[in-house]
Amino acid sequence: MTAAGLLTAGGLTLQRAESGDLEALLALQRAAYARNRLLLGVEPLPLLADYAAILRDREVWVARADGRLAGALILEPRADDLLLWSIATDPTTQGSGLGRAMLDATEVRARQLSLAVVRLYTGTPLRHLVDWYGRHGYTVERIEALSDRSITHMIKHLTPAVEGAR
Repeated sequence: MTAAGLLTAGGLTLQRAESGDLEALLALQRAAYARNRLLLGVEPLPLLADYAAILRDREVWVARADGRLAGALILEPRADDLLLWSIATDPTTQGSGLGRAMLDATEVRARQLSLAVVRLYTGTPLRHLVDWYGRHGYTVERIEALSDRSITHMIKHLTPAVEGAR
């Protein structure tokens, strides 16, 4: 559910990020994508973004732990789908299930917006991420070759929520 800037999925409650979260969000994104930079050999696309604009123009949901940002979920609702623009977890929390919970929250949010499709993209060399998303029902839609990188676009068609299910 979403109420008063909260997004709940399973046992996780995410809060809508605020402008005061900008520096912490930047630090989280840099830490979360550091490994990908090494594997890609180029700067990951999420690290090339203007995060003041991201906070203004997209839905940014954050998970907090011990007073700090442990995870961030950046979504872009579009006419026909919900783009999962970025999902990032603090490296110290990776493997804890936070990423999976944020992925579940993405689907909850898509259903709230009456969107039956979630799309995302990741670097093609990041096979561990392509496989991870695949294990959670996403399929490869296409591979896009850019001048400096290859991007795997993935898609998931959501099944309708069952009325009365909790």
